[in-house]
Amino acid sequence: MNTLLTDEKETLKKERLYIIILSAIQIVHILDFVIMMPLGPRFMRVFHINTTEFSTLVSAYTFSAGIVGFFGALYADHFDRKKFLLFNFTGFIVGTYMCAVAPNFAGLLIARIVAGAFGGVLNACVLSMVADLIPFQRRGMAMGVVMSSFSIASVLGVPLGLYIAQIFDWHAAFYLIVAIASIFWILSFIFLPSIKVRKTQLTIRENLKNFKRILSQKDYLESFTLTSILGFGIFMIVPFIATYMVRNVGLTEAQLPFIYLVGGICTIVSARLIGRACDKIGSYKVFKFVAFLSIFPIFFLTNLPQVPLALALACSSLFMMSGSGRFIPAMTIISAVVKPEERGTFMSLENAARQLSSGLASQIAGLIIGGGTASAITNYNVVGYIGIATSLVAIYIAFKIKTKFNLR
Repeated sequence: MNTLLTDEKETLKKERLYIIILSAIQIVHILDFVIMMPLGPRFMRVFHINTTEFSTLVSAYTFSAGIVGFFGALYADHFDRKKFLLFNFTGFIVGTYMCAVAPNFAGLLIARIVAGAFGGVLNACVLSMVADLIPFQRRGMAMGVVMSSFSIASVLGVPLGLYIAQIFDWHAAFYLIVAIASIFWILSFIFLPSIKVRKTQLTIRENLKNFKRILSQKDYLESFTLTSILGFGIFMIVPFIATYMVRNVGLTEAQLPFIYLVGGICTIVSARLIGRACDKIGSYKVFKFVAFLSIFPIFFLTNLPQVPLALALACSSLFMMSGSGRFIPAMTIISAVVKPEERGTFMSLENAARQLSSGLASQIAGLIIGGGTASAITNYNVVGYIGIATSLVAIYIAFKIKTKFNLR
């Protein structure tokens, strides 16, 4: 009995270590992505670009991540998980360094494509390892911790990055990310375990057949659609929050870190509560509740007039909590659909589909939203209504998956 308790404690201790490290990797990856949003007003001013050109900077990362992730899915289950993660982590660090030294808009655009090519696959690697290392009965909590990386990056990284950008310039924010990522790479190399999924390598023809079979499975396609719809809805809105707050709501650029600091702190708390609720109540029930709840902050945020800072913070924080919170039960739901031996390919394809839909959303939002390099932006409420519609569609798709797999 004592031996069993000791073994269980040791297992839980290892699981906690793995979650911490994987969350750290996710934090760096997310920070590299989200730092672009609050720097939007600065990029528009420095590069003399409009909302459409800025949305191209944002979507370049996600399009690159989606396209490379799609082809990377062919081999995601044929490499040791740890080696595959470290390879993509290395490429991500190189791409982020290219962002740091980019001399102009074109240079930054190319750098974002490189960073996205590796960063998107890195995200799939992290989620695959969480699903491989943590049993399903504790996976909701683990997903909650890992998915709260957005919040931690917002609380710690974004304000710090913006502060450094204020003191020096925007290049310095990316140098900071490179330095942090290098530390986490070393920790990953030392502590993460090797996970070999396949003992034998498939031929190119066998690999393509396996890939085609996975893509033809209706259950998998429904899972891809669920997270893609969520990604599309949120990225119609997210890239322009900072610009809208400055030009329409009346905040200063110096006040923007508060948006991410307060919202991030709230989301760190809510993500853990949502993760625990998934394990106790059921992932579908939690998803339905959070997805429906997200409709209200989407509406209020995208229709916000000039208001005091406190009210702006309340609206943006509720949006972040509910918007990112939907992904925790959604990822837990779809992790129950996939077979373990196909998890790497599945997660890579899921990530690719989600990245492509997010990039498409950002690009479409840039076309819908109007406004010059300094004037107030228009039609932000229109992208909000699209975001509300996607929440309702996602609830329906989640219900179909829940019914088929008898999930709570």
